[in-house]
Amino acid sequence: MTTSITPPNPAPARRPAEWRDLIALTKPRVMSLVIFTGLCGLIAAPTRIHPVLAFTAILCIAIGAGGAAALNQWWEADLDAGMKRTAKRPLPQGRLDRTTARDFALVLCSGSVFLMGFAIGWLPAAILAVSIVYYSVIYTIWLKPRTPQNIVIGGGAGAFPPLIGWVAATGEITLMPVVLFAIIFMWTPPHFWALALFVKSDYAKVGIPMMPVVAGEKATRRQILIYSVLLLPLTMVPWWIGGTGLVYGASAFVLSALFLALSVRVGLRTRGEEDTMKPEKQLFAYSVIYLFALFAALVLDRFIVI
Repeated sequence: MTTSITPPNPAPARRPAEWRDLIALTKPRVMSLVIFTGLCGLIAAPTRIHPVLAFTAILCIAIGAGGAAALNQWWEADLDAGMKRTAKRPLPQGRLDRTTARDFALVLCSGSVFLMGFAIGWLPAAILAVSIVYYSVIYTIWLKPRTPQNIVIGGGAGAFPPLIGWVAATGEITLMPVVLFAIIFMWTPPHFWALALFVKSDYAKVGIPMMPVVAGEKATRRQILIYSVLLLPLTMVPWWIGGTGLVYGASAFVLSALFLALSVRVGLRTRGEEDTMKPEKQLFAYSVIYLFALFAALVLDRFIVI
């Protein structure tokens, strides 16, 4: 008598690594905002530079941001595998090995800094290097796994592009690009905490101490509202100091007032009212549009005089 044994179903074959996986490491959707704000900072600056140099500067910002994002994914590959939102990234899926990801990231980071230095100047190159270290080391390795204030302090990492673009054009740090840095710095917490509210189970599962996980939803909503209240007058500073005209000033007020209105809906409601997280999702979606529109107004103001 023979016994037939049915073999287990084989695991599905994984798609081999390809160039798309390397591109995915750079977080292209996030990079689009980095490129845009960096370009706006460069265009809004009072000094014009040659188009080839301008393109090179923005390319360096993009490559540096992509390299920092790749380092982030290299370091957090195990965490990403445990979260639904990130489980399909190349490293958790096994389409890339971690050594390849790390080396690719280091080449991008170092190449962007040296190209910026030799082609544009060493001051914007130094700021670019600081932004890379800020995101990949200070935020990713040190702050994110240790404190619920990770996104507050770490928010500076995403605030560097307009500063770098401005300095690439002018060769100096002045008040105006510092204010642009501060605007993104203040925008980041309500933007990211709105996301964290409706994906907090992911962060809780892998032990990342995001604000909603550690302090609770009520405290997070209150913090979103506080930062949004502070953001509105901060966005008006470029107009108050004479760095922009009425086009930016009016746009900033309207855009920020709507941002605040959406934040009030998030900040003052209780979790028991509904479980759809619709206000939080609306705030998160608008926050991305908001930053694009705010910096677009900054550029338009440079060319439209009222």
